[in-house]
Amino acid sequence: MNVQEEILEKIKKYQKIIIHRHQRPDPDAIGSQTGLAEILKVSFPTKEIFMVGKKIPGFAWIGEMDEIDNEVFDDALVIVTDTANAPRIDDRRFDQGDMLIKIDHHPNDEPYGDIMLVKTEASSCSEIIYDFYHHFKDELTLPQNAAHALLAGIIGDTGRYLYPATTAHTMKVAAALMELGADNSKIGQQENEMPLPVARLSAYVYENLEIMSHGAAYLILTTEILDKFDLKDSGTSGIVPLPGQISDVVSWAIFVQQDDKSYRVRLRSKGEPINEIAKLHDGGGHPLASGAKAKDDEEVKEIITQLDQLTKENEV
Repeated sequence: MNVQEEILEKIKKYQKIIIHRHQRPDPDAIGSQTGLAEILKVSFPTKEIFMVGKKIPGFAWIGEMDEIDNEVFDDALVIVTDTANAPRIDDRRFDQGDMLIKIDHHPNDEPYGDIMLVKTEASSCSEIIYDFYHHFKDELTLPQNAAHALLAGIIGDTGRYLYPATTAHTMKVAAALMELGADNSKIGQQENEMPLPVARLSAYVYENLEIMSHGAAYLILTTEILDKFDLKDSGTSGIVPLPGQISDVVSWAIFVQQDDKSYRVRLRSKGEPINEIAKLHDGGGHPLASGAKAKDDEEVKEIITQLDQLTKENEV
């Protein structure tokens, strides 16, 4: 019995299934969570299927979260999608169920759960969910709203099909989801739009991005700067890819100050893996897209130095 078959066996066994994803979600986190939930709701109409985590109004067009009592976790199967390590799981009750399954596409540096389906070669967790459905297409049904959610996840995590993780298989999955009713153009436009404060912050990024001699770049967004744009940390995700549009930039870091004066760090690269730097600073992720933390300004400087050294060592 392979892992996919084992997971389907557990899904069939449990009457209650609760699906989690990571904190501060992106389209793939919400998309994979929602896509799986909608597949299971239609395929097993007598089961109780729930999605939990903080409600994110900006992603309500992909899926809406449920509010459930603690008792619901009793004798439940818990599935976590798109989350590399347990501390990042949204809704901390994830370990209160009867069994825990991890479905993810990040490097499996911090394994958790009773069963793990991890495919690092996949463009997104949404792609993995579609492949799970397709493996059992004679037993499972993928409705239009699930196709919509999964395609939103794929478009988000591939950067509109621009990132290296986009494969021929990814495009086949996207085409299959479109055939099932997902509107690629509409979803792409939805993800491409930004509120006016974020658009104004984008101009600030281009004006204030520090680009070092070897191609590493960084931007520090303090709480004072964000206040000027009437934004919080959650509103900064849309500006993270922007430095990559500059030809001189090969890797970059965006530092966003938190209320406790620490920094959330987003690391990106066009070629050289930066996830090892992230691991040194309470983080991790994909080779070319990772997250980390900096407790103070000194750790910010340390990360900048490490990023600069990495680009220097790999300069052509």
